[in-house]
Amino acid sequence: MLVWGQEKGPSMKGKRYTTEEKIRILREADSGKSILEVCRDHNISEVSFHRWKRQFGQLDISEARRLKELERENSELKKMLAESLLKNRVLEAVCEKKL
Repeated sequence: MLVWGQEKGPSMKGKRYTTEEKIRILREADSGKSILEVCRDHNISEVSFHRWKRQFGQLDISEARRLKELERENSELKKMLAESLLKNRVLEAVCEKKL
């Protein structure tokens, strides 16, 4: 129970939902259940529900998986680019010192 003046401790942190779970929860509300019922059933706030709806509103589960896969691939490519740029800078610095 949260009492005024107390801060949330590490034990009060909420559950983290996967993208697929978020979409399933959104589809429950689309199927006719009220938003309040869905939020109560899954112990989430209405703010979280509406944020998820804005973020994942029109996505299917398969599209969400593909999106997650693309995001993972994109981050790997960014890391590879950063490493490559760093190597180039190091080589340029070494070449300058030799001349």
